[in-house]
Amino acid sequence: MADNKTENTLSSDATEVRAQKLKLLRDQIGDVYPAHFHRTLTNAELSAKYESLEADVETQDVVTVAGRVYSSRNSGMFMDLHDASGKIQIFSHKDVTSEEARALLPMIDIGDIIGVTGIVRRTKRGELTINAQKIEMLTKSLLPMPEKWHGLSDIELRYRKRHLDIMTNEDSKLRFQHRSKIVSGIRRFMENDGFMEVETPMLHSVYGGATAEPFKTHHNTLKLDMYLRIAPELFLKRTLVSGLTDKVFEINRNFRNEGVSTRHNPEFTMMECYWAYADYEDMMDLVERLFETLALSIHGTTEFDFVDKRLSFKGPFKRVPMPDAVKEATGIDFLAIKTDEEARAAAKAAGFAVEKDWTWGECLAFIFEEKVEATLIQPAHVTHFPKDISPFAKEVPGEPRLVERFETYCNAWELGNAFSELNDPEEQRRRMVEQLEQAHARGEKEKQLDDEFLDAIDQGMPPAGGLGIGVDRLIMLLTNAPSIRDVILFPARRSKAD
Repeated sequence: MADNKTENTLSSDATEVRAQKLKLLRDQIGDVYPAHFHRTLTNAELSAKYESLEADVETQDVVTVAGRVYSSRNSGMFMDLHDASGKIQIFSHKDVTSEEARALLPMIDIGDIIGVTGIVRRTKRGELTINAQKIEMLTKSLLPMPEKWHGLSDIELRYRKRHLDIMTNEDSKLRFQHRSKIVSGIRRFMENDGFMEVETPMLHSVYGGATAEPFKTHHNTLKLDMYLRIAPELFLKRTLVSGLTDKVFEINRNFRNEGVSTRHNPEFTMMECYWAYADYEDMMDLVERLFETLALSIHGTTEFDFVDKRLSFKGPFKRVPMPDAVKEATGIDFLAIKTDEEARAAAKAAGFAVEKDWTWGECLAFIFEEKVEATLIQPAHVTHFPKDISPFAKEVPGEPRLVERFETYCNAWELGNAFSELNDPEEQRRRMVEQLEQAHARGEKEKQLDDEFLDAIDQGMPPAGGLGIGVDRLIMLLTNAPSIRDVILFPARRSKAD
């Protein structure tokens, strides 16, 4: 094994030192990257098992652990070994450690992955420690780790090299552990509520279910241009038609070839569900129960901090019709306005710049976005959207300009969107044809009518409530993440050349 004389001949360049040590290790011990290693406990299991072990007490228990070296003191006498579950201290000394293991110590760098077998004890200072009897090199790291206590200060580098961000930043590590817990919590909640999970296609020959610019690809075998889905809605509704289940959901990736911001990413996660014989009010109740359950699972309470705000996911949430919210904020009573021309005139008189061809509903929605959205800090359901911008929802009885739709807001962000779903096949076709004509007028020539979906609706879809929840934004709130890229494990980045 390496001795001090060998170590003193190594290069002064940190990366080169590691490469030279790797060569020495290959020569001296052979396999530096063994295929198999059996540990008996994770660090968390070890800490739990010996939680009651008193200070300055040594057991006779021999355990085997493994992990990455995060710190080394006194020429390797003390090392902090981390696995995914936590940290354990390793102690090496001639009184307890084999000569072969002690000879390996000069070859171990911060970042190397090692296996350790030894006796469990707790130091006088109360640190749970393993007195190393045997040490094995499991993976030689060829690159230095970022400085542990500062991590990666460059935000863009954190996103590009997420493995280093998690390795050196406990907040990032915990956030992604919580992401996993939230996604599995959504799935468990939906299943417990009687919903069946299905998987629908990611590649669509006709894109639809939402209005957005798609990502385009090509299927070589079928010789067919296809699109990454912008929403699973139409396939999930076809599932409801089939009678497979009355309550269906999918946790899915959607792709929209549009802008990037702290709240928008072209690739994002949605939970979308449809519930036969339910309506939008049933979906409001479902959202409240789901949000409350997730907050309790992460924080143990329905109240938690996001940046400088104290949020509460305790239901019921505030419910406010969009026309009422706009009237309260601006004094404009849209329900008293009869025509598109009057709506545009009222908006302009109040100082809003609206387009010359905007409809009554478009004016209402625009003013809502301008004056109301930013005030919705605590969770709230905004209901009664204009039909002009909600072509696939059922009309509000007695007010045909409005539909049974709501969006759930929190921190001024839209988190969910839900309808009492349109299931009249003739009306569905009429609205989809109208939407297609509008898309073509905007220059979206590739937009097509989804005849297979319309054929399924002709077969008969039961009345239903439909809901989509933006999972990434929900995770942002629950994990105190100010940017959506903080909750996406490996967000898309421009190439270094750009």
